[in-house]
Parts: sequence; structure tokens; C-alpha cells
Amino acid sequence: MGAVYEGKVTGITAFGAFVLLPVGKSGMVHISEVANTYVDDIRKHLTEGQSVTVKVINIDPNGRINLSIKKALPQQPPKPTAAQTVLPKTQDELFEDRLKQFMQASESKISDSKLYNIKKNTRRRGR
Repeated sequence: MGAVYEGKVTGITAFGAFVLLPVGKSGMVHISEVANTYVDDIRKHLTEGQSVTVKVINIDPNGRINLSIKKALPQQPPKPTAAQTVLPKTQDELFEDRLKQFMQASESKISDSKLYNIKKNTRRRGR
């Protein structure tokens, strides 16, 4: 497992593609292992007879070889997360943040006031 080969697509189905490996065995690339993006139609990405670079990701107990095209692609460095790329906020963003905090505090105060009035009114009815 983990070996990378150059193979030839020998068949395409709705769920994947069969690839003939140079070691004389065939394996299957599941549709989810074709590309790093969503693949709705495998025929848009592969054709029979096409040469592809594949990586062996599993060999099941029955000897079937599971392959991946996307794991055989060169690894790209991970994109920085939002926490890693913190940019200083603009005046508009600062205002938006303050407005959002004000609105949340106001809504909280209004709901507390409504709850207080409901409790106050139910106490009067009970007398």
C-alpha cells in the first residue's frame, strides 16, 4: 500500500474507473478518489485508454486493489486558516462589530423586560 503507479484506464462505471497497473493487476478508483473536487460524472474527468497516476490506498482480503488519483497528486501546502491570516479590521468592520453587540444586548434587554411584564401580569391575575 502507498505505492504510486502509472496505469491505464480500462473501464468506466458510474461509481468509478478500472485501471490496469504495470504489475499486471487491475485496481479500481472510486469516484470519490478521482479529484479533489466533487465529481458528479466520472466521464468528465477520465476516458478509457487514458494514462493516469494512481496510488494504492488499500488491498482488501479478497485481493481487490483500491486506488486513488487525488492522493497521487503532488501535495500542496495547506491554505492558512482564518485564524492564521488575521488582518486588522477596518473602521466599517469595527462599527459592524459594535452594532452587532449593541443589537444582541438590546434584544436581551427587551426579552428580559417582556418576561418581567408577563410574570408581573400573571401575579396580578392570581389575586
